[in-house]
Amino acid sequence: MPEMPEVEGLVTFLDTRTSGHVVAAVEVGAISALKTFAPDPAQLAGSTVRGATRHGKWIDLAVTDDDTELHLLVHLARAGWLRWYEEVPPARLRPGRSPIALRLRLDDGSGFDLTEAGTRKRLAVHVVAAPEEVHAVATLGPEPLGLDAAGLGAVLRSRNQQVKGALRDQSLIAGIGNAYSDEILHAARTSPFALTGSLDDEAVARIHAAMEEVLGGAVAAAAGRPAVELKDAKRSGMRVHGRTGQPCPVCGDTVREVSFADSALQYCPTCQTGGKVLADRRMSKLLR
Repeated sequence: MPEMPEVEGLVTFLDTRTSGHVVAAVEVGAISALKTFAPDPAQLAGSTVRGATRHGKWIDLAVTDDDTELHLLVHLARAGWLRWYEEVPPARLRPGRSPIALRLRLDDGSGFDLTEAGTRKRLAVHVVAAPEEVHAVATLGPEPLGLDAAGLGAVLRSRNQQVKGALRDQSLIAGIGNAYSDEILHAARTSPFALTGSLDDEAVARIHAAMEEVLGGAVAAAAGRPAVELKDAKRSGMRVHGRTGQPCPVCGDTVREVSFADSALQYCPTCQTGGKVLADRRMSKLLR
């Protein structure tokens, strides 16, 4: 799933390539991805792109037409992505014939597709007058790189839950998902199942420093890259996430995994749990 650093990279790329251009056409390839029906996406045609911004994991492409402003809000979900074209294929998009959910054409012939792989279609597209009209955007927590250690502590301790889940909760902190929460907790030497209510100031400070290091480094790595390179940049920067069975780059212990119904987390026992191997959620109760 694209998370804050990749979405930031996409937004920076889009802002550079689309600002000032006029939308020539918008074609919907998957009705299931469209979560609003008025305004119609076709009404974006003829509008000038004002710029691209980010809200957590959401892409926000703002367009204006005379005194009217609209926002194309996109959440790429787990398997969605943005494919950029310097020259968009000339054939009109045919609904249901490809993994393309939406195609946007610009006046210079460039543009992009929103694509989604797999059968579980969760990519979401909204066309709204203001981002806050989308509940998931309106209820986002603060940006992680805008929090100091005290602010992070207040957020984490507002609910007593497992720290892995707290970091992924978009209403608490916006933009962190499964991959970067694994990386942050590994860098912070913290068990993914430590309860937030039990974290002392020193533990919070470690998590804050790790968040700054991991996310700051990922944002820097994504900066200036074209959209096609961002996925590989993310994978190459991971130390434990997606690396089950491989040696931990810090201590050499084997990276372990805990599997859930539709996801998994990775961690290092030596670095994070005092050498304890956490039980698989599918088989038995989690160890803390």
